[in-house]
Amino acid sequence: MRRRRETHQDEDTKQTLQTPNFPKSVSDKQIFIFCLAFRMLNSLLVQSYFNPDEHWQGPEVAHRIAFGYGHLTWEWKQGIRSYFHPLIFLPLYKILGLLHLDSPWFMMRAPRLLQSVFSAVGDLYLYKHSAILFGYSVAKWALFSQLSNWFMFYCFSRTLSNSLETVLTLVSLYFWPCMRISGKSSYVSRKWGLVLAALACAIRPTSAVTWIYVGVVELFNARDKLKFVFLEVAPIGTLVLGLTCLLDRFMYGTWVLVPLNFLKFNFLSSGGDYYGTHQWHWYFTQGFTVMIFSHIPFCIAGIIYSKQWKFTGLLAWVLSFYSILGHKEFRFVLPVLPIALMFSGYSLAMIEDPGAGSSQYKEKKFSKEHNKCPPKMTAAIIFLLATNIPMALYMSLVHQRGPEDVMNHLAKEAFQGKVKSILFLTPCHATPYYSMLHRNLPMQFLDCTPSEEKGVLDESDRFMTDPVSFMSKLANNWSFPSHIVLFDPEEQKLRSFLSSFDYREEKRFFNAHFKVDRDLQASIVVYVRIR
Repeated sequence: MRRRRETHQDEDTKQTLQTPNFPKSVSDKQIFIFCLAFRMLNSLLVQSYFNPDEHWQGPEVAHRIAFGYGHLTWEWKQGIRSYFHPLIFLPLYKILGLLHLDSPWFMMRAPRLLQSVFSAVGDLYLYKHSAILFGYSVAKWALFSQLSNWFMFYCFSRTLSNSLETVLTLVSLYFWPCMRISGKSSYVSRKWGLVLAALACAIRPTSAVTWIYVGVVELFNARDKLKFVFLEVAPIGTLVLGLTCLLDRFMYGTWVLVPLNFLKFNFLSSGGDYYGTHQWHWYFTQGFTVMIFSHIPFCIAGIIYSKQWKFTGLLAWVLSFYSILGHKEFRFVLPVLPIALMFSGYSLAMIEDPGAGSSQYKEKKFSKEHNKCPPKMTAAIIFLLATNIPMALYMSLVHQRGPEDVMNHLAKEAFQGKVKSILFLTPCHATPYYSMLHRNLPMQFLDCTPSEEKGVLDESDRFMTDPVSFMSKLANNWSFPSHIVLFDPEEQKLRSFLSSFDYREEKRFFNAHFKVDRDLQASIVVYVRIR
């Protein structure tokens, strides 16, 4: 029976069966514990602000459900977000509240610590994924590439839906195509893979881009194509979509088809372009290349020498598809970054032992001689660590840390009853909100809801265009907040205005050494009313 089954395997299977498979020296449990410890430390070292969605589309929504107050952005009013992802943080907040651990420190750190658990699962399954395809020698270097990559360190433990999407993608790829390629696929593993792929699409409908490619490849390799489509993919996809629709029906209070609304806004109407556009080649020349960083030459070499063209095709397909869209962000292509790093691991394994990629290499125990690190390997490791560690630490601990520092400060002040109300005169969603402040105080920020009329500036843009004129009009009808938060370029223009209303600088926090999208926002300032 075994020989008969092997006759139906495709070229990828034959290649994998010939690929050297070093003996497994550590268990999956040990790998997971190591990754968990690493990612938990990683989450504690991430103290900078990257993208508003990390706070506003996950923890903020969960905080509103758990504690009865929090802000829902315009996306929730238009039904283009599913409650599936925010509800993951709901038990965490409930437990913190029940145990009276909802202090500023825990409210700031706990969501990322929870995400670090999921991230460790993703790391483990990248290791298992690589072991299935290439063997344990490649797997250990794929894991090294993942853990040493600066962008994975910077982003993977953040509470973005893209981070969880990446985890689900890695686990699903292991249970679905990788298990088939290895010849170890079973009915249960395929179902698990399909369920997790559907969940990834439920969290981020754009994840369908990845699974369209995988589905087409799997359909091509399926013995019974009709059975594959109508008895496997369609029932599971319909079931998961139906359950998430029921969940959203319960949370929204009305029937909302989130995937359709999401795709209509981001694809059919190009609504994402409201937040900026890039050239079509941005992912290839800037975005994805910056994410891979110094792993690029190893990734390219791994692609060439491994000859795993289907996973290379997945990379090319995802990057090409997202290149069509005007609005581009680093995090959109995060789910395929581990695939690129897996190829980097293959290249590193070849440097360690050129025989690791040959079909003649046979399983054998590591000898002392084999354990000695070749000079080229030592140079490669030093190069990757020397380039990625400083970048990871700078971006995580230094660059754009102001918004998190200022909210941590205000949370401590509010905890002591020193804050009555806050006005944020910053680009909208430039800081965390109630999920970090954790006090039901009046707060206001500048709105940036997209307008249906082209050329109409939102409140945030009007303020950034002329802060003094904007504030002069606002001052005619406002209740004076006890605290005002703003970045230093606007603070310099409004210093006299704020002084005339008895505001003085209370605290200034470093933010950045260089500008990103706007003028240099070197610091973020808290003003307090002294009257």
